[in-house]
Amino acid sequence: MFPDELETDRLRLERLCHETVDARELYECFARGYGEDLDEVFEHVPQTPYRTVMDAHEQIEDAETRWADRDGAEYVIRPRDGEDRAGELAGFTGLTCQWERRTGQLGLILRKPFWGREYSGERAAALLELAFDRLDLELVTAGHNEGNEKSKRAIETYIEANGGQYDGVLRNWVPMDDAVADLHRYTVTKAQYDAADRE
Repeated sequence: MFPDELETDRLRLERLCHETVDARELYECFARGYGEDLDEVFEHVPQTPYRTVMDAHEQIEDAETRWADRDGAEYVIRPRDGEDRAGELAGFTGLTCQWERRTGQLGLILRKPFWGREYSGERAAALLELAFDRLDLELVTAGHNEGNEKSKRAIETYIEANGGQYDGVLRNWVPMDDAVADLHRYTVTKAQYDAADRE
């Protein structure tokens, strides 16, 4: 149902599973103590840095279960040849499917060395194409927590490029450790996507 791999001009998205990523590699990219400051990476996402390799292993297992159950497709992101740090694990992304609503929801966690390259919009374009052209969904949503200005700019750019819109704020929507964050929601319909001039 979901393709094992998606390619864009600069990125390769590979299914998040034990065949494409080792739990230790995932752990070392998103655990404290491995040379990167993760405070900014996880500041606005409902996940915390891994404490153990088993945490990363369980995330891969969960992704495999969602894939098998057709609840969603998750991919690791790697820059292609010609890009700085080509082949490294830059992050992971997903399209969660709410079939009863004919809706897909985009998600992304990107390591800080890969910020500012417009990878968010590039992988979003691939997932929007998957959602509308292959899975026949009618709506795709994206969102960012209150205060996440970097994600706001990235989401606004690719939502506008695909004819979508800002829907508003969902209050107390995202559980975050000891708080609940407001979520700013954006959507693209199949009709908007089809009518958009992406050239």
